[in-house]
Amino acid sequence: MSVQSGRDGEAFAEQFLTGKGWRILARNWRSAGAEVDLVGRDGETLVFVEVKLRTSNTFGTAAAAVGRVKQRKIIRASIGYIRKISHDGPIRFDVIAIDGKVVNHIPDAFRAEGYTL
Repeated sequence: MSVQSGRDGEAFAEQFLTGKGWRILARNWRSAGAEVDLVGRDGETLVFVEVKLRTSNTFGTAAAAVGRVKQRKIIRASIGYIRKISHDGPIRFDVIAIDGKVVNHIPDAFRAEGYTL
């Protein structure tokens, strides 16, 4: 695997998730000045996925790049999606961290505690 850009990483993550039986519902969903890379269904769960790519660890790992500020932006965008489709079932926030050739899928990487979804 040679993933060179963010868009390549998102395309790779989409293939990775669909290979696990997921259905991808949206790519690069934007709402409230924020964006979610992928929105998908894992069974009955609506999942918002942030994809991070690092070709080296010079600036830290890919997973470490999804800090509180980024999480709040993802949550903000997800609220718009949830309202648009009137979803009232389970939701989850995952991260797919790509460090060079290592892919790490982190289910339930963070929660939307304190937010009204």
